[in-house]
Amino acid sequence: MVLYLIGIGLNDEKDISVRGLEAVRSCDAIYLESYSSLLNCSIPDLERFYGKKIVAADRKLVEQSEEILAAAARGNAALLVIGDPWGATTHIDIMLRCKAKGIQVKVINNASIITAVGMTGLQIYKFGKTTSVPYPDRNFRPETSYEVVNQNKLLGLHTLLLLDIRPDLGKFMTIAEAIGILLEIESRKRQGTFTPETLCVGCARIGSESFIIKAAAAKDLKKMDFGKQPHCLIVPGELHFVEEEALRQWK
Repeated sequence: MVLYLIGIGLNDEKDISVRGLEAVRSCDAIYLESYSSLLNCSIPDLERFYGKKIVAADRKLVEQSEEILAAAARGNAALLVIGDPWGATTHIDIMLRCKAKGIQVKVINNASIITAVGMTGLQIYKFGKTTSVPYPDRNFRPETSYEVVNQNKLLGLHTLLLLDIRPDLGKFMTIAEAIGILLEIESRKRQGTFTPETLCVGCARIGSESFIIKAAAAKDLKKMDFGKQPHCLIVPGELHFVEEEALRQWK
């Protein structure tokens, strides 16, 4: 009666740790959380490498269904998480639900985008609150991402913006789309928080060999092609001279 929360890294089937792979192979039921990020491989790729059948788990199955907990109550089960298990509050919730039912939870950590962006040269301890950029629609035009950038800037801190994905609709936000959303919010709020001249760092497929990092003004970054998702966007705060030098390699 164990539920393993296993981080499987940022790129493909080979990013899982040895400890994580051993745990997967000890499980009777294995689920892949499929709604918070993307891998550069398919579920069949994972199944061949792990030697196990994997069920794709959407948000409803993870957050509202009892299926995963029931599987853990019968034997060993695993929830595979792209990146690290603690990168999303969803996984804190399922841990608490397990504990309420007397189901043991074991966590196996892995690389997270929150630390992997350190390869940009921006110092991790100088990042402020992380936020996301959701797709707006007719009745939903959130401004939280803009406000977080503003709050972090006031403190001289960098902002990591995670971009929305909606696998059920086949929608995966690009850096250009995120910049467009932030500029649209700026056009309404006019606070000078995110303008066409704002320095940004765009990152694509961090953790893979085909990663791309580019640093430029928002208006210029918006025109660049970063290729396949996942993408994320960074708005730097105050830069140390070492950070300035590091960013020059990506301009």
